[in-house]
Amino acid sequence: MAQHNELGKKGEQLAVNFLIKEGYKIIERNYRFDKAEVDIIASKNDILAIVEVKTRSTTDFGNPQDFVKPKQIKNLVKAVDEYVVENDLDLEVRFDIIAIVREKKGYKIEHLENAFYHF
Repeated sequence: MAQHNELGKKGEQLAVNFLIKEGYKIIERNYRFDKAEVDIIASKNDILAIVEVKTRSTTDFGNPQDFVKPKQIKNLVKAVDEYVVENDLDLEVRFDIIAIVREKKGYKIEHLENAFYHF
């Protein structure tokens, strides 16, 4: 497996562990619809948190969250709309990013709530 894929999988697991520690319940991982994949769907206090995980080995080319592009956001929104309808959910939906950067002594994890909005 390519090294960046391994880093991405490691990042997703770190994000899941972080969310659980923060009191979230993990509902789905890697939910796919059409052209989108939602990394993590979690819930806490009647909020459905849609979490995009971005993991980088360095910030030399920018922060991880800077790599979430408008087309990806549009596809995520479409996928989540389908997920909510498919599962007949009546919850507030929030889009978050968990940005992870590998550091010398581990990983820096930043949880950005309400990271983007509907277009």
